[in-house]
Amino acid sequence: MNCKKDKWCLKKVVAAISMTSLSSDIFYDILRRLDGPTLASAACTCAALCSLSKEEKLWENVCSSMWPSTSRDDVKSLIISIGGFRKFYADCFPLIVNKEVIGYQWGNSPEYPDELTEAEYYGDMDELETTSPSDFVSLVDIKYKDKTICSRVLWGIPNANGFNGWFYNCPFRIDLLTYASREDGDHEVALSVSDGLPPIMSMDRERKGGKLWQELRDELRLSWIIVNRKMKQAVNVASWRPLGGQRHWPTDRDFVIRFGSILPAKDILPCQVVECILSMKFRAIYTEGEETQTTLKLTELSMQLEDMEGAYVNGRNSLLILKEALSCRRSKNYSEVLESCHLYSRVQSELREEKMRNESRLDRLCILSGIAAFLTFWYYIL
Repeated sequence: MNCKKDKWCLKKVVAAISMTSLSSDIFYDILRRLDGPTLASAACTCAALCSLSKEEKLWENVCSSMWPSTSRDDVKSLIISIGGFRKFYADCFPLIVNKEVIGYQWGNSPEYPDELTEAEYYGDMDELETTSPSDFVSLVDIKYKDKTICSRVLWGIPNANGFNGWFYNCPFRIDLLTYASREDGDHEVALSVSDGLPPIMSMDRERKGGKLWQELRDELRLSWIIVNRKMKQAVNVASWRPLGGQRHWPTDRDFVIRFGSILPAKDILPCQVVECILSMKFRAIYTEGEETQTTLKLTELSMQLEDMEGAYVNGRNSLLILKEALSCRRSKNYSEVLESCHLYSRVQSELREEKMRNESRLDRLCILSGIAAFLTFWYYIL
């Protein structure tokens, strides 16, 4: 819906109809049919609608429509415990915006000193105790052409038991399909022509035209909400729409779609910001040459954090970054969200080019030094 147009129409309706001529039940029935942005606009039209729009049931309907994972009884209890559906929507509908990409230089400061005590190596134990992996809950919903194709809930972070465990020092990764399916049941997620996919009769045609690839880029939507039960806060770390991806990787029948956001890492990593990479992989299943319906099977849905140098962030720092993300800046303006992601990619590309130039200069210096040493050696020999 167009929020400005809806707000204008609602003002006209309220102006044309006296609030005393209709009961509040009728207006409530109208409000419960609205989506989130329109309901928020309705609350700004007059005091009566503002009062009605505060009803938690209205926002529960909005949340369950946008994020089907919130319809589960255990998730409903979780949302109520952190402040209710109205607060949950206000936290998770705006997407993360981070334009504080500083002029970071490659290797300008190490992540850890050369010599560390055991306590320093494993980090601030008091800080880690306040950021327990069990406090995080992931609510993940995938839509294709406004139809929900996957809705999963993951309680806690897998394999994160013990403060001195390998999780805290190894690259952070959550593979949702591997762990969430254990609780929700092993239900295969697939898309077919009946869902609106264009048929693939030949991969050669798909390589040239990319019709299916473009359809996925245009119509797939991902929401990955992180809830911290202890802090009573939530944030959507997905970009809602795809940011990019790859066709035919690592095989001709794989389609990788990338979502994500730019998260603050101030006082955690030298680069100050990191990229949250949400990777979704589909495998095309069909028999080439036969007129059968094309089916795409979801084979991977994962989260990883990557720093400016392209290295994956470890578990300890990832927990601290996810905690910081709960209170970072957000925006309802999607173009601003995209600008934030593109700014990070541009700065990262520039840094990589600078690194390559520096390495090229170093290689030439080594070659010249070798030649000079060789000539000097033969000069003294002869």
